[in-house]
Amino acid sequence: MPRPKHCRYVSSAPSVTYFKPSGIPLRELEEVTLSVDELEALRLADREGLTAIDAAQHMRVSRHTFGRTLAAARRKVATALSQGQALRIEGGSYAVHECGCRHRHGAGSVNGLCSCHSSNESKEISMQKIAISSEGPTLEDWVDPRFGRAGGFVVVELPERKLDYIDNGASQMMAMGAGIETAERMAAAGVEVVLSGYVGPKAFEALTAAGIKICQDVEGITVGEAIENYVAGKYPFASESNKQ
Repeated sequence: MPRPKHCRYVSSAPSVTYFKPSGIPLRELEEVTLSVDELEALRLADREGLTAIDAAQHMRVSRHTFGRTLAAARRKVATALSQGQALRIEGGSYAVHECGCRHRHGAGSVNGLCSCHSSNESKEISMQKIAISSEGPTLEDWVDPRFGRAGGFVVVELPERKLDYIDNGASQMMAMGAGIETAERMAAAGVEVVLSGYVGPKAFEALTAAGIKICQDVEGITVGEAIENYVAGKYPFASESNKQ
């Protein structure tokens, strides 16, 4: 089954993508990553004052999806401000309206777009940050079928395929709550899609609440093979946990 596209439309790409507390060196700061579509949800709701219906129509998503995106954005900004962390704006699966208009895409719009252009005049930017539960930090390591107690996660930014690694050793040592702790670690890293073998119901709920999509039953292959399968659209997004 082909992987469905979940593209969100934004008025423009951000010109400023990093904010930090004054007087604290970068090397001493933790970061919170806000995706471009999350920034757009904040702008539409809290700066432009659009209703959830109008804002969702502007971004060409459902009202439920817009609500989850906005909630995740507000949580990340609140975390950065209250804990003195840096805020990085990057990533997300989104498209930029070519005209850069600021119209409210309600009345007088066509398919959710303003009347000054049609949908085929929008330039799609496919950017995603995916995390694969892994037994090690390289593409040659095997996928760890456990989500909450995985050894770590290889993080890949598409389409550039920039690699990073998140150690998950702290969650492995937990007697309870490893899945939720790991889900919070994924959200803090700005991960948008998780690939793993088995995701427990509590971890699934935590990931979903953070707006992170989940591909399950990924096991018996290397991390590199999992990435290629994902790019080829071989992994559908799960609607519920596969481990009760």
